[in-house]
Amino acid sequence: MKFLRWLSVLLVSCGLFADNAVAATKPNVILILADDLGFETIGANGGTSYRTPVLDKLASTGARFTHCYVQPLCTPTRVQLMTGQYNVRNYLTFGNMDPQAVTFGNLFKQAGFVTGIAGKWQLGRDLELPKKYGFDEHCLWQHTRRPPRYANPGLEINGVEKDYTHGEYGPDLVNDYALDFVTRHKDRPFFLYYPMMLTHSPYQPTPASKTWDPKARGEQVNQAEKHFGDMVEYMDTLIGKLVAKLDALGIRENTLVLFLGDNGTGKGTRSLMGDRVVIGGKGTTTAAGMHVPLIVNWPGKAAAGTVCADLVDSTDFLPTLCAAAGVVVPGGLKVDGRSFLPQLRGEKGDPRPWVYSWYSPRQGNDTTVRELAFNQRFKLYRNGDFFDLGADRGEKHPLKVAALEGEAAAAAKLLQGALDQFREARPPQLDQPNAAPGKAKGKAGNRGAK
Repeated sequence: MKFLRWLSVLLVSCGLFADNAVAATKPNVILILADDLGFETIGANGGTSYRTPVLDKLASTGARFTHCYVQPLCTPTRVQLMTGQYNVRNYLTFGNMDPQAVTFGNLFKQAGFVTGIAGKWQLGRDLELPKKYGFDEHCLWQHTRRPPRYANPGLEINGVEKDYTHGEYGPDLVNDYALDFVTRHKDRPFFLYYPMMLTHSPYQPTPASKTWDPKARGEQVNQAEKHFGDMVEYMDTLIGKLVAKLDALGIRENTLVLFLGDNGTGKGTRSLMGDRVVIGGKGTTTAAGMHVPLIVNWPGKAAAGTVCADLVDSTDFLPTLCAAAGVVVPGGLKVDGRSFLPQLRGEKGDPRPWVYSWYSPRQGNDTTVRELAFNQRFKLYRNGDFFDLGADRGEKHPLKVAALEGEAAAAAKLLQGALDQFREARPPQLDQPNAAPGKAKGKAGNRGAK
């Protein structure tokens, strides 16, 4: 039986026949990653600055997680998300990922899924990388170059550079590709990774803005913070188009849709949650830089109206997606994350007791390391700084661990145990001058200060 299953997957991957058994039993999976979008921006989370009706409905008819955390910067999060490993194990430099990394794209492709990625890349300029990471098809921004992404953009479609000069809008073009992908592959299981370009700066008008200029060129024009709200709402609209396409194709009930942000909102961007002002903290290890929305919708599978306060981090998505789709994670593949599939079904599951982060931007000459572990209430840094997040959300007043008592003392012990697990986890060769492909420099190690 195992041989027949292996042969079936092999023949499907070669395009020799449609695996009707796989199509009948395997769900489609769509993972949507918004760019620079913090927890506070979504109406379902209590955000009051922007209208997000599509995501709000997906939350009310699916599962919403209130404690999802990622890395403070885009490439570090993308590497964790795609590999299921903490950055301490495999992160090289900003804008690159180890060409030998095994990603969820590889695992889904090996399991017989059609795989596609549409949106922001920023993982290396080698033309072969998307295929190395398991993606059959790709429509990308910032793969082989860095052209404009919004009005009159440049994209790379299956490795071919294409520039648009007639008033096109980059997020529309990528969304159209995603719609075409799910349409062409509706009759067999597919995995679509959709890392959106929105809502990253520059904050420029969208086609729905009153100040939209189809003749705009480049990313230095028409910038204003007021356009951030337009971009959030346009992002929501594009997601609505994708969900509507799934409905029209009759595959909505067999499609798992997940949505999250890749880090906190752009630094300094102000949003409201009722009377509370939340200022974006991208690039920081506070909640403003790491706390993001997570909404999961899967008709008949994700328990409608679920609100889960369990901790989730970006390493958890690979095992969760694989568990949901029946994709086997090889025993020899190191995975730091744990599946939250039971929780999205409304079950207890096996919640993680802490989130760990080894954060080193490796952007330019910044090789500083901030290493930390935290739960819903307390946070401990490798240098000993301890914070009660309930009383000190902005982490302004570190507490001395030796003076802690009760719940705080127990939390410090738990979090120190988490940090101890990763004390020797950094492979020394990753910090050598010749580390490929980004030639990471410096000896960052694991002893970072906050």
